Amino acid sequence: MVKDSFSIGDEVAITATIRKRVTDDRVSVSIPSYGQPHSIVDRTLTAIKGQHIELVGDVTHVDEGKVTVNLGVPVTVNAETVRLVTRYVPKRNTPLVNKAT
Repeated sequence: MVKDSFSIGDEVAITATIRKRVTDDRVSVSIPSYGQPHSIVDRTLTAIKGQHIELVGDVTHVDEGKVTVNLGVPVTVNAETVRLVTRYVPKRNTPLVNKAT
């Protein structure tokens, strides 16, 4: 994706790979272009090593080629590893400026 195609508030998805089961309800995942370990809750008990899983979160910061996604904790990855799910469209019921009298 083009680096300017994401904006703050967009819902995006990251495809991660399961590394191992840490406890009965948590698995360790490998997120592309993210150099830190990350674990998620998985109560299905059917996840196996090497399986791909999709993590969905909201964009909180966009920088040159990097996107920060809130997955419970902020995760900064390359913009190429992120897929847009839904674009944020602000909805305003009242105008920002009062009508002239």
